[in-house]
Amino acid sequence: MKSDFADELYFSAAFPLPFRVLCLVGLGILGWATNLHGLQIWNIDAAGTLELNSSVQDGYHLTSPLPTDRRGWKHAPHAAAAHRPVYRVFVAYSGWTLACWLLFRYATHGDVSLVDNFKFVPALAMLCVVTVLACPFDILHKHERDRFLQSVRRCLFPSPHRIYFSDVVFADVFTSFAKVLGDVWLSICMLMPGGSLLSQPAQGGLSRWILPTLMSIPYAVRLRQCLVEYTAPANESRRPLYNALKYASSFPVIFLSAAQRIVVSDVVALQGEAAARQPWHGEHQLFRLWLLAAAVNSLYSFWWDVTNDWGLELLRPKQTGRKTARAASPPRPLLLPRLHSRSALLKHPNGSIDESVDEAAEYVAYTNSERQPHPNGLRSTLLFPLPVYPFAIIVDLVLRLTWSAKLSSHLHSYSEGDLVIFWIELAEVVRRWMWVFLRVEWETVKEAEAVREPRSPPPRSSEARIAMDRRDSLREGIPEQDDFEMVASDINGRGSEAG
Repeated sequence: MKSDFADELYFSAAFPLPFRVLCLVGLGILGWATNLHGLQIWNIDAAGTLELNSSVQDGYHLTSPLPTDRRGWKHAPHAAAAHRPVYRVFVAYSGWTLACWLLFRYATHGDVSLVDNFKFVPALAMLCVVTVLACPFDILHKHERDRFLQSVRRCLFPSPHRIYFSDVVFADVFTSFAKVLGDVWLSICMLMPGGSLLSQPAQGGLSRWILPTLMSIPYAVRLRQCLVEYTAPANESRRPLYNALKYASSFPVIFLSAAQRIVVSDVVALQGEAAARQPWHGEHQLFRLWLLAAAVNSLYSFWWDVTNDWGLELLRPKQTGRKTARAASPPRPLLLPRLHSRSALLKHPNGSIDESVDEAAEYVAYTNSERQPHPNGLRSTLLFPLPVYPFAIIVDLVLRLTWSAKLSSHLHSYSEGDLVIFWIELAEVVRRWMWVFLRVEWETVKEAEAVREPRSPPPRSSEARIAMDRRDSLREGIPEQDDFEMVASDINGRGSEAG
């Protein structure tokens, strides 16, 4: 026990909480850059799906929602420009953070007694990051900083009419940093006079509710987005409401965790001070209620990830009496011919019409061919290699089950768990990084599927149906391969007798 405590103390001294926060934020920036880069490598226009390169004018987006290149999905001519600035932001951010951490390590020399004497170094590092983020001058990637701040503003104050997909993804990523947001508050308390980088600040009275309230902000933001989508005039689905229930299920986990201090006080009164160090109090009703809320939230979130966010059919309830002809097609990249694209002829002014017609013929011939069932539990259109999806499902399930530890502030009060909690937070960042790939892929697939979905013909009257039947019967009476001889005629339409 003493050896474990010494290891945790050395970890807190060498890598205190403020630097852990900065590290996780930097990994989030790197993860977003690699998301955009990886999707672009797989010919998925993430910038177009997320509307990162679009400009809004009179309420219409100037980007086309259709593919304009046979080699990939929604191919954008400047797709590479989406991830390169993010990489540059990461390089600048990580360089500053690493320099401050090396300075802190050099000043303390690993001595626990010197850690609090140089806690101004992590304070300076965090202060400079916040200052540069809010800097109004055109320096240090102002365009990327402004886009980030605009995303934060749209998430906190969403439009009552429309929620952009980029804001949905941003808010979902923000939920994975809920504990990091709480760590920011703890870091501020540690860096204030009287605080220590080696121990958690005391939280008593009303202050113990500050941490769970901060951790619940990302879920409140995402909950409000779902309610805006549900109450939109054009919405006819209950899916946003069920999605809102998923985020609402996080609040009992967060606040019941903060109420575990009541559990600890009751257990101490019955079993003594030694029981306060134990993380498991199954005999208490409030503890069991928290455990139930954590299980419901984890399993419901996992089901929603697989079924709705990724569009996989593994856990989807079977619907009888509903035709699913499209779902029976084999896994393939969905390639729409440029003949159906609004921007194809504009992008390829020298392209021949024959080429577009040939592409359309290939598309029709392929869709009319015999279809084979897709892999069990997945979907008909897969843009990534097949092994990616089972791996993602297993990893998501395992890491979703750690959701309770990530959202439970009472588990973070044990100083022996700093290293474990950091690894859980790091694993959640990796899970969200993986989630973004499949989420953007599924959104791209849905957009292309909606574009190529055939429109149903308008209903005909009985006279029109009779006329159509007569025309079809006349066509059927003409042999397809009969040979006809061209006969010359005079001006009155009579056949000429001249040979």
